[in-house]
Amino acid sequence: MKHPIVLSSLLAATLLAACGKKEEKKEENTKFVLSDSMQHMIALDSVRYCNIQDEISLSGEVSFNENNVVKIFPRSSGQILESRVSLGDHVTKGQVLAVIRSSDIAGNYSDLAGANADLAIAKRQMESQESLYKNGIASQREYTEAKQNYEKALAAKNKVESILNINGGSKSSAGGQYQVISPIDGYIVEKKIAAGSFIRSDMADNMFTISDLKNVWVYANVYAQDISKVKEGYQVKVVALSYPDKVFDGTIDKVSEVLDPQSKALRVRVTLANKDMLLKPEMFAKVVVSNQEGSKAICVPSSALVPQDAKNYVVIYKSKEDVSVAEVNLIKTVGSTSYVTSGVEPGQIVITKFQNLIFNQLMAQ
Repeated sequence: MKHPIVLSSLLAATLLAACGKKEEKKEENTKFVLSDSMQHMIALDSVRYCNIQDEISLSGEVSFNENNVVKIFPRSSGQILESRVSLGDHVTKGQVLAVIRSSDIAGNYSDLAGANADLAIAKRQMESQESLYKNGIASQREYTEAKQNYEKALAAKNKVESILNINGGSKSSAGGQYQVISPIDGYIVEKKIAAGSFIRSDMADNMFTISDLKNVWVYANVYAQDISKVKEGYQVKVVALSYPDKVFDGTIDKVSEVLDPQSKALRVRVTLANKDMLLKPEMFAKVVVSNQEGSKAICVPSSALVPQDAKNYVVIYKSKEDVSVAEVNLIKTVGSTSYVTSGVEPGQIVITKFQNLIFNQLMAQ
């Protein structure tokens, strides 16, 4: 009668031992370990403690860099005989932009011819009086007077030459024509003349505006509520409406001291490199200003976040055998950085690539 009881006890113990081994085996099988292939696919980044960055978006407009702009006005009144460039053309220093026929230039050449004739006569008279004076025939007063007349004639001739150089110089002719020359390399960004038209030297409008466009200014308007968020030196990202996928990086280099009386806005200026010549004056743009002078917080890469059921998580990496999920309290996200108040600590490593896949595997355990 005792044998069945012993057998039953042994059978129960054997079954319990077998179940225990199965449970241990099951626990071993459910422990998450990153595979070697996944280890090479993921990307890692660190949790940091950093200034909370604030961003404001402003409307802006591209303009010339006025330090690299030349406005060309007529030097003498006259008629446009030729206009050799068009709006948008690239020009080089010394290139002829237009040819003008001017009665003023013709008059300058006539005056120069008269001044040269007077100078030649005065020089002969001075030389004659000098010879007579040395031979005792002429008085010193007569020689001195002849010399003064020569100096006056020379001064008159130099004055006419100076006027001619200002009005046309070597690019003019006795027929009254003079050439308008580009003083710099750049692009014709404004043109206000046409062949056959008449111009005056005192006209208010310039004939051409030339800018090299290697760098441009972008002006943005800042309204009263945002003035405290903008200072010189702040980093900005500029997106022209014509190139919505292209971002231009720059800094604020000037903040106006007064509000515009009409818009009641403060103007800020950004200088941008324009090596590909994509930015053109009068283009509209969005200017995003970054301010990092606020309070500090724990920050993680935005790419590390895993949104799930109105919550946010990150996957913390210590080793391929030690990967875990942590819920974080998100303050806000600015660009590629997210600011959080709990769940992680500075120095921890988080997964920023394929973290959603790993998160799902961990949560399924």
